[in-house]
Amino acid sequence: MLRISKMTDYATVLLARLAAAPDKQLTAAQLASQTHLAPTTVAKVLKQLHRRGLVSSTLGLRGGYRLARPAAEITAAQVLDALEGPVALIECARHAHQCSIESTCGVGRAWQRVNLAIRRSLQEVTLLDLAGLGGETVRFAALERSLRGGRTERT
Repeated sequence: MLRISKMTDYATVLLARLAAAPDKQLTAAQLASQTHLAPTTVAKVLKQLHRRGLVSSTLGLRGGYRLARPAAEITAAQVLDALEGPVALIECARHAHQCSIESTCGVGRAWQRVNLAIRRSLQEVTLLDLAGLGGETVRFAALERSLRGGRTERT
């Protein structure tokens, strides 16, 4: 199963909170209180997000955190990359031409296409979308139909 880590999930929650208040600086304590995440977890995630350039921080009495750039310019791919590294479903999607069975493998190219499609999709989704601030309502039934090519499944 493809699944993001809890830390990436927490990062998305924190980034979404910051996106909802773009003109404010929020302290780690405020973010912990507002998101109901443990203060130590919030501090750890914010440190990683700061290192990767997704949030900026200001020290001092009136310090805090804010997004390093507008939420519309931060993609789901960048969030995943910051916490987990680039998406790679299989080893040859991570390191091209470093697989010992590449010359005899018949499936690598297909999986690389899938990996690329996932990457493109992640780059199309912005933090505004993740935070529910993009104005576009996600309709899961419609999404499922489009993924099935308009077919309806019968059970």
